[in-house]
Amino acid sequence: MRMNRQKQMELLRLLEEDSRQDVEQLAKMLAEPKEEIEKAIAALEEENIIVKYPALINWERVDDHPYVTAMIDVKVTPKRDVGFDEVAKRICRFPEVQAVYLMSGASYDLSVVLEGKTMREVASFVSQKLATIDSVVSTATHFILQRYKHDGIELEDRDEDRRMVVTP
Repeated sequence: MRMNRQKQMELLRLLEEDSRQDVEQLAKMLAEPKEEIEKAIAALEEENIIVKYPALINWERVDDHPYVTAMIDVKVTPKRDVGFDEVAKRICRFPEVQAVYLMSGASYDLSVVLEGKTMREVASFVSQKLATIDSVVSTATHFILQRYKHDGIELEDRDEDRRMVVTP
């Protein structure tokens, strides 16, 4: 018996929420045999639906974390027959690049997420590597100053009042 689509979607949501859950626990939650969950996970990995099991790290709490993250808006002239794909794939090959997205409704075409050791390193990447690619018309770089929520998870406890107490 193969797991139905609804159970498969439920399994994906559970793994996305906490990928460290063991197969036995998932089987109980989904009311499916353990072997069926193992087969389903293997199939989802094989189909590249489950791509990776990452941990979410709040790097701002790690002392001496030397990286800055930038979001770069890139305006591109699309190429005949390949559109934006060729440029996007080329940008993806740079090891500094964390993510590339094709955007709609914006004044730019691609959104690039980049990590560098300093703002100067990011600026150098933009001016020497990104802006020199054929078809790249313009760029706008934005540096992330504070992360409040990432992948649906709040990174700081917002219930705590952190204001300084002032008395007359």
